[in-house]
Amino acid sequence: MHRTEVVVTGLGAITPLGADVASTWDALLAGESGIRAGVLPGHEDIGLPDTVAGTMAIDPAELLRPVQARRLDRSQQAAFAAAAEAWADAGTPAVDPDRLASAIGTGIGGVHTLLKEDDVLEAAGTRRVSPRTVPMLMPNAAAALISIEYGARAGVHTPVSACSSGAEAIALGARLIRSGEADVVIAGGTEAAITPITVAGFVQAKALSRHTAEPASASRPFAADRSGFVLSEGAAVVVLESAEHAGARGARVHAVLAGAGIAADAHHITAPAPDGSGQISAMRKALAQASLAPEQISHINAHATGTPVGDAAEAHAIREVFGRAPVTAPKAALGHLFGAAGAIEALIAVLSVKHSAIPPTRNLTAAGVAPDIDLDVAVERRDILQEAVLSNSFGFGGQNVSLIVTSARHHASRTASTTS
Repeated sequence: MHRTEVVVTGLGAITPLGADVASTWDALLAGESGIRAGVLPGHEDIGLPDTVAGTMAIDPAELLRPVQARRLDRSQQAAFAAAAEAWADAGTPAVDPDRLASAIGTGIGGVHTLLKEDDVLEAAGTRRVSPRTVPMLMPNAAAALISIEYGARAGVHTPVSACSSGAEAIALGARLIRSGEADVVIAGGTEAAITPITVAGFVQAKALSRHTAEPASASRPFAADRSGFVLSEGAAVVVLESAEHAGARGARVHAVLAGAGIAADAHHITAPAPDGSGQISAMRKALAQASLAPEQISHINAHATGTPVGDAAEAHAIREVFGRAPVTAPKAALGHLFGAAGAIEALIAVLSVKHSAIPPTRNLTAAGVAPDIDLDVAVERRDILQEAVLSNSFGFGGQNVSLIVTSARHHASRTASTTS
């Protein structure tokens, strides 16, 4: 049976490391950090410890028209900026609107708007609350607004699955193409939730890193002294196309989205299943869809947030499927972008196979890898041919997504063989 191949033709991002894809990738390869201090002014007044976080490298409002920026929550601004870059990178494809869809995941949505307008309500009353409040706070607004901007009428989708939201949106986009419902999907994730309430909640849950004296070294995935994650913000968007549609318009192909696996732990609202069953299932499903054996995966872009329990559980699951495989942990440099994390790391996986490089894991030496990890962690950049990369995204609620991207070189050779 013919299987529709899904290719990646456009990339866009705004992250703590850069205002676009190129600057983010260059900073990641160079081992730079996007983590900063002083992100919550007045934190002492509400009893919060000094907070370090990964704020976007540029205010996303600066990338939009002023009127447009005022009508969008910060999370929507980030998604819009990333989508514009991805669409331009894809060559602004001409596509039947009824064959174009959008899928943008988020973990929380417009929390900045919610908090701001609640303050207005309490201070000045109902009449001062913005009439745009609901469209600016609803989680599906980014996907809907991108649909409106690009005329995408094949569907608007918003996976809200915590830390796996962005990856699930990309998996959903590929599914829409393979099912024949769309030819092109604008897919990704966005998040801007560095606020007192979210930080306080994570502090109370003891989920945040305690290594805050030096912001750049606060995020320590896989390290023996890891103590929690660092909250970040940003967005990443990819343009997915059927290989047939991309080929017909002569599009440049960055990589192939060869497989996606989704599974649930059905275990606990925050803790991963002790036996790693859901994570293992997601990775094996992705391998099966991609028709790849474990040994064909060049490296794994790990979810690896820097929490003691989470990193150990993922390492166990990876060893179960791949043995002592090569891995990298971009959250050491980026922090945890929550609902956007899976999208930015899928984008990083695409760049890894395109440029044959494994990004380094910051704040770690080979000797500093925790004994409970037992993986081949790339602590320095590795310039090695990358033909297939698996990217993991695991979220609160036991939601597990694994994506596999493969080199466009294989796509080109297959295309040539079928047309010769």
